[in-house]
Amino acid sequence: MKLVFATNNLNKLKEVQMLIPSQIQLLSLADIGCTEDIPETSSTIEGNAKQKAHYIKQHYGYDCFADDTGLEVAALNGAPGVYSARYAGESRDANANMDKLLSELDGKENHNAQFKTVIALEINGKLKTFTGICKGKITHTKKGTGGFGYDPIFLPNGYSKTFAELPLNEKNKIGHRGKAVQLLINFLNP
Repeated sequence: MKLVFATNNLNKLKEVQMLIPSQIQLLSLADIGCTEDIPETSSTIEGNAKQKAHYIKQHYGYDCFADDTGLEVAALNGAPGVYSARYAGESRDANANMDKLLSELDGKENHNAQFKTVIALEINGKLKTFTGICKGKITHTKKGTGGFGYDPIFLPNGYSKTFAELPLNEKNKIGHRGKAVQLLINFLNP
């Protein structure tokens, strides 16, 4: 089975490739010659994932899955949410995003947060979604050099290390994307 993972994020691609069984041939956007920016204009995480998967199926003809992920912080009424990648501006700068988030949480006691990933799979003319959530807290300072995005300031519940301090295989076991990908795999291999 061939499936396109509609992402240009090489970190996401690496995480997902570690999880997908070998009988599924995972194709990247580069593999299918897709170089344009895929629209992400929905106001929801789920909507963006569906939009990206549908775009690839419609324009390239491949069965496809796409994800969208957001960090939802309780004290900020769920922000940055769907705007997580561009929280500090269109440049998608992870350090600027973390700095803005830490600044907005300054003085607030509640640092509860969750990462939410929605994967949309468009296959055989049908659309199916899978959601993975990882609950935790936002730290006061950045810790760790692994991972990407908000990983240096996200401390998953039950752990004393941020996502950026955990090995990738450990993050995949407990993380939002890993949970959503596992649901996808279970669906593809009942």
